[in-house]
Amino acid sequence: MKSRENGAVVAAEPLRGHAVRLGSLEGGAAFFLRAAHDASAQAFAARTAHLEVGAGEYASLTVIDANPGITQGRLGLATGRHMSTLTPILRRLEQQGLIVRNTVPADRRSFALSLTPLGVERLHEIALIAGEHERELDRIIGSQRKAEFVRILRRIRALLP
Repeated sequence: MKSRENGAVVAAEPLRGHAVRLGSLEGGAAFFLRAAHDASAQAFAARTAHLEVGAGEYASLTVIDANPGITQGRLGLATGRHMSTLTPILRRLEQQGLIVRNTVPADRRSFALSLTPLGVERLHEIALIAGEHERELDRIIGSQRKAEFVRILRRIRALLP
């Protein structure tokens, strides 16, 4: 819902108590997609701050758990992360004792990733919090619209370079 202030369209939800004109961004999907991502990531980070883990770490742990021995390259493709952002995440997870990186015999430049027992334990702990976060998103999106919303997000991811 939009309102008009001095003839200009302003955000329906004032930013920190101040109505801000968004100009050409008002109707733009890209702007709100990024803003929604940032809001979700910040909310997740706040929920998991005591565990020193963010959404990137959780996604990586989840995909490694589902694909033991996955290479860093395939993990990057699966999670949509460039190696420049994935490598520091994996380094932190390894330093925390949550994953191990083993050299792939057929390609000594690749590493096979697996969770440690501590990584499995931590993933279960984070998954409980992620479930709470997902339920909050469900409340916001609406259960009737979630499947369509996720379908649209998957389509965007699949069709953009």
